[in-house]
Amino acid sequence: MGNRREPRHAVRIPVRIFGTDTDGQIFSENVYSFDISNTGARLDGVKTRLKPGEIIGVSQEQKKSRFCIQWIGQPGSPTANQVGLVNVTKDKSIWDAPLAAKGPDSYQEPEPAGERRKPPDRRQVSDRRGGARLKCMISVQLQPSGQSAPIWGKAVDISIGGCFIEMPIPLQKGTKLAIGIWIKESKLQATGRVVNSRPGFGIGVQFAEMSEIDTAQLKDFLKSITQIPGGR
Repeated sequence: MGNRREPRHAVRIPVRIFGTDTDGQIFSENVYSFDISNTGARLDGVKTRLKPGEIIGVSQEQKKSRFCIQWIGQPGSPTANQVGLVNVTKDKSIWDAPLAAKGPDSYQEPEPAGERRKPPDRRQVSDRRGGARLKCMISVQLQPSGQSAPIWGKAVDISIGGCFIEMPIPLQKGTKLAIGIWIKESKLQATGRVVNSRPGFGIGVQFAEMSEIDTAQLKDFLKSITQIPGGR
């Protein structure tokens, strides 16, 4: 059985990919789909240097979403300049094309360079900051160092070590922050810094310091949102 959750539809559609490359530089590139599904895609004509496990933006006309890179075709191979992606924005399809019926297929994706990575759960993604990032929608208040006015945003995934916050004009990588995280009626306090910045999407924040009481409350919240019916 293949790694995909469902069959893909072979179709060539112009799309734009954007984010940060392996050198941390912002990029935007016009490429084409090779095949697509409700939850993923294979893109062709990719020249930007990327690596498995990173999140990039993909847009088709006016629709866009975040995708996790699962594999990258090796130079000189039949899949050179191709990347395999999984949509990490739950139930948000950007494709204006007929899609195959849901269900597993028999395709086996090529091994990425280095350690093999498993496709992320739609509500849970591997997190280098510690633990696992869980899908959520909670308000956060950011106070960048040296800035008097706070910034409000929405955390769309969170772990014990950090979160991703949606904002159209993101803060610069390395910005230090005071962070207020609203969970139900409580406001948790933390300090942290921006570890990645994706124009049009938002910022990845790594927590630096949080009190024991707030850490315990965050852990309780994470436990509560893992109990989602139908989760693996």
